[in-house]
Amino acid sequence: MEISLYDKIKPAETIWLLDDDQLVVNLKKQDPEVKWPDITETWESLSVGVAQLLKGVSVYLVGESSEINYKVSRELAVGLGYAPLDTKELLETFTKQTVDSLVITEGSNAVSEAESAILESVSSHIRSVVATIGGQHGAAARGDRWRHLYSGFTVWLSQSEAKDEAAAKEEARINMQSRSQGFANADVVVKLGGCWDPDYSKSVAQATLSALKQLILSDKKLPGKKGLYIRLGCRGDWPNIKPPGWDPSTGTGAA
Repeated sequence: MEISLYDKIKPAETIWLLDDDQLVVNLKKQDPEVKWPDITETWESLSVGVAQLLKGVSVYLVGESSEINYKVSRELAVGLGYAPLDTKELLETFTKQTVDSLVITEGSNAVSEAESAILESVSSHIRSVVATIGGQHGAAARGDRWRHLYSGFTVWLSQSEAKDEAAAKEEARINMQSRSQGFANADVVVKLGGCWDPDYSKSVAQATLSALKQLILSDKKLPGKKGLYIRLGCRGDWPNIKPPGWDPSTGTGAA
């Protein structure tokens, strides 16, 4: 089993020496400001470390499968100490219909509109992991319904037919650049190979934490920026947040 270090080490300041029959390795962190919960990247270290990096900002899981979003969200919520929320469950409780029956009776637009209203209500919540409706009927599949999804860190759990890690990374890069699907608005994408098995949920959750860690370490201002976006009303101006008083309907406002 391959074990990775929690983050980057300065190669030039790595010291190796022999002490009797032991090899002693001295490693210096590349970023001294980042607190490492452990020397290696494990479920436990990621859970603690990413919870600190998120600073209370919620996490939204989007993608083609409601079941995958739900299963992984539960694992993440336990690891982070966040509250689990499921927009599919909330929508079905409110409408007293299943998503499938709502699509038949009202159409897929009704589902995405209803989920958008739910996302608006939970967008001001902190420390939540939100599983969204998967497939083409949910709000996340539509690029024009991302206004409130931008309030949290979004992760696209994308099923893949790639044969190896390199191909999966290239597939993810193309998906994110093409913007052909609403899911491509996500902050990060996690590719899932093979047939889905609920037993994989924790492994996928760990990969999600690792991806979020790398994203936030690449720009430590992101959690604060997400917080500002929420405080200004989730007006749809992510990532180029406009000044207070800006009107999203006209594109004008206070300077």
